[in-house]
Amino acid sequence: MADLNRTEIVKLIAINSGCSRGVILRGVDLSQQNLSHLYLAEANLAFSNLSQSYLIQADLMKCDLSQANLSYADLSEANLMGANLRHANLAGADLRAADLTEADLREADLRGANFRSAVLLRANLWNALVDEANFLYANLEGAKGLPADIERWTESPG
Repeated sequence: MADLNRTEIVKLIAINSGCSRGVILRGVDLSQQNLSHLYLAEANLAFSNLSQSYLIQADLMKCDLSQANLSYADLSEANLMGANLRHANLAGADLRAADLTEADLREADLRGANFRSAVLLRANLWNALVDEANFLYANLEGAKGLPADIERWTESPG
């Protein structure tokens, strides 16, 4: 059961709108919530449970999602520029066409995640688990820590 619902989060964002930093939602359970299109830039969502949540086109720029559970979440077309996803669980997550420019994905679990057409410019993937992840058509220019056999995840079959 989620700690907060979409309406409560929208209220928190509105209350926090005059602050220089994002809303603090550290460690909350937002699993299976529809948070699509929300402005959560610079929010602190570290240790939060966002598994199976919908974050389609959400603005998560510079968001702290370290050690968050985003397994099987839909983050397609989300803005994750500069986001801290260190030690996050993104197993099975959908990140199609998401912007992860300069995101920190060190030691994240990316197994089975879909990064098709995502932008990972200068992203840091040191020690990330990437087995079965799909990087087809992803922009990996300047990305750090990619496995030597990354072509296996970036080329179409056949």
